[in-house]
Amino acid sequence: MLVFRKAALSDAESVAAFVNFAYRGETSREGWTTEADLLEGLRTNLSDIEALILSDDALIELAFEANELVGSVCVERQGNQASIGMFAVNPRRQGHGIGKQLLNAAEQAARQVWGVHRLVMSVITLRHELIAFYERRGYRRTGVLKPFPVNPVMWMPKVAGMQLELLEKVLVDDAAKTRVKCATS
Repeated sequence: MLVFRKAALSDAESVAAFVNFAYRGETSREGWTTEADLLEGLRTNLSDIEALILSDDALIELAFEANELVGSVCVERQGNQASIGMFAVNPRRQGHGIGKQLLNAAEQAARQVWGVHRLVMSVITLRHELIAFYERRGYRRTGVLKPFPVNPVMWMPKVAGMQLELLEKVLVDDAAKTRVKCATS
């Protein structure tokens, strides 16, 4: 059974290590969400994670199973919407529903903490299987593209011309679902 909680400052070091483990390097290749063939370097660092944890406009949701960190996701408020990022599941545990539950927990947290009803995320366009995963979770492709950011201090692309596409999901509240259900009954 998964247990979810918001990251505390004392979690920052383990979260940074976890995200880098899940995204990059040889260990990330054990899962289907690796970026090891696309990017070299780190995904994040301790100071970035600490800043996110301390921000009123961000939260990092953690998933634990038997006291082991198995997933994390960052949610950042951007006006009247929230952005999902650094979504990571232990590569050895991928394919067991952890990601679905964690994404759902992040969406609920964004709604409860900030009252947002729209979520966005940027996904590397070459990650067709990942985009398909998000589409199955209700996200839709917007066609809005931007170049992949280069940060030589942290990471370097291994593939030229990478782009990010903005995906979005509009959250429907339970009252609206009930009204629609009653109107169609």
